Amino acid sequence: MFSLLADKLQDVFKDLRGQGAITESNVNDALRQVRLALLEADVHFQVAKDFIARVKEKALGQEVLRSVSPGQQIVKIFHDELTTLLGGDASPIKLDKPGRVLMVGLNGAGKTTSSAKLAKLLKKQGKNPVLIACDLHRPAAIEQLATLADQIGVPLFRPQPGETDVLRVVREATAWAVTQNANVEIYDTAGRQEINEPLVQELKAVRDFLQPGEVLLVADSATGQQAVSVATHFHEALGLTGLILTKLDGDARGGAALSMREVTQQPIKFAGVGEKLDQFEVFVPDRLAGRILGMGDIVGLVEKASEAIDEEEAARMEKKLRTASFDLNDFLSTFKMIKKLGPLENILGMLPGMSNLKGFSVDEKQMKRVEGIVLSMTLKERAKPDILNARRRQRIARGSGVTVTEVNTLLNQFGQMQKMMKNLGNMKKMMSPKGGGGKPGKMPRIPNFPNFR
Repeated sequence: MFSLLADKLQDVFKDLRGQGAITESNVNDALRQVRLALLEADVHFQVAKDFIARVKEKALGQEVLRSVSPGQQIVKIFHDELTTLLGGDASPIKLDKPGRVLMVGLNGAGKTTSSAKLAKLLKKQGKNPVLIACDLHRPAAIEQLATLADQIGVPLFRPQPGETDVLRVVREATAWAVTQNANVEIYDTAGRQEINEPLVQELKAVRDFLQPGEVLLVADSATGQQAVSVATHFHEALGLTGLILTKLDGDARGGAALSMREVTQQPIKFAGVGEKLDQFEVFVPDRLAGRILGMGDIVGLVEKASEAIDEEEAARMEKKLRTASFDLNDFLSTFKMIKKLGPLENILGMLPGMSNLKGFSVDEKQMKRVEGIVLSMTLKERAKPDILNARRRQRIARGSGVTVTEVNTLLNQFGQMQKMMKNLGNMKKMMSPKGGGGKPGKMPRIPNFPNFR
């Protein structure tokens, strides 16, 4: 997400950092480029204009701190203003009893999937959510929600077949939720291809009856300039309390996030970052601002690691590394551990400076082929790679669908990795999700995977 905007902004800041002094002239030049970058990223023109005005006022109205260069101070101003534009601090969801959440939005924005993702996230946090199917217009909506509810183990209220009265549905659902001992009720409502009066009146009636603590607009991050119109109409009609942005993993522009937050003045509360039900995150504005500006998101990366990596497994791996007994079975375990963190492009984007690598990408197919080579070995061969003679290597190549040369390349690089592991220092403290005192261990330089063609 925001890759187009991030690339443009980082080019601008690179030029600014090279300046010995910041003048009105070079600030104006930089802001002109930033304004174009915002517009290209589908940020609404008025939002872009107001943002540029605020940055310019601060950039030219402050004395430069002695401890930083002028260029660094401009970046700091941009970071602060971008964080403010995205909503400032993370805004928690309001779940005061009875904890009702009304999900609204246009067709195709991802309401049904986001409802299930939110239920899964809240269940993980110790809540007892239920899902209520209120979309009586889209034939497959109820079945889709039923399938998702079954996958995450959350109770679902299903309307009677042929039901057309949405108010009767929500009345019955509220009574049913009490029998489920639910403390969160998530209502998946109907959408349309575009906002129309019947839709608005239906949603108003549901909102007035439920009096929900949250009315969340689910919006596709690729909506573009239409985002402002959609957000404005829903907010004026229903009084939104927050936004959920979907498909952030697939939109290079992301201007909808900046525009909708600004025109509604309501916080972005959650973000969908992938198709899987667990790829749903609390939206933290300052972290996203840091990623857009190439500063990374180390806190977010540590949180992902603490959820995905088992501390005992990490400690066992560290011991094997120190004793140079790291074999291909351990390599495969580490490989799977890393995959749990999510798409590698997303993970690398959370590391400071990684977004500056132009044209860099992770070839997922290539990584699967590496995994396929190891899986084509027997347990004994993984534990003792030295026994892999020419005949065995030919068998592994056939089994994994690669050439013998590619198998040899992987084994040679694994051998180099083993040698480096002998010099590994304090890796346990580095890998532990809880962190640790003392000096951090050095991260070993892992060889590149084979360059399969």
